[in-house]
Amino acid sequence: MPNQDKIEIVNSLTQKIDDSSAVYFTCYTGIDVSQMTDLRKKFRENGVDYFVSKNTLTKIAAKNAGFENKLDDFLVGQVGIAYSIDDPVSPARVIKDFRKENKDSLEVLGLVFEGDVYDGGKYKELAELPSKEELLTKLVGGLNQPMTKFVGTLGGAMSKFVGVMTSLKENKS
Repeated sequence: MPNQDKIEIVNSLTQKIDDSSAVYFTCYTGIDVSQMTDLRKKFRENGVDYFVSKNTLTKIAAKNAGFENKLDDFLVGQVGIAYSIDDPVSPARVIKDFRKENKDSLEVLGLVFEGDVYDGGKYKELAELPSKEELLTKLVGGLNQPMTKFVGTLGGAMSKFVGVMTSLKENKS
């Protein structure tokens, strides 16, 4: 029989799944307390929430969020879940860096990225993607480049025109 605490946990988890642009399911077996503290700190620094909850409650929350039976394979054993609201790639980069430092101690079981369910190997592809800020910088630079070239071309043409006019003035004097 469900009690009020479990109902609140399920509602909270359902809300987190609904609000997140990416949800990463990880197996944290073999990680000691200091490593887990470091991992949580890195997730927090990157705007990611990392929680460990009962698998049965998470399955109910996934069902409520519209992922009925799609996430059950990921929810076996010791599972920690990273929820990212703003940058869906941020958890993948944190996990990749953590695995380098800690000899592959954290295993990605699967993930939900922008509403689609993927297996654990997909995070490696996502970790290689540039951040949102980098992409926006490249976009602005790409949009700015033609204007910069146009201004440079006009400036060169105007300089030549002024040079020609100055030489004409000096020749007539």
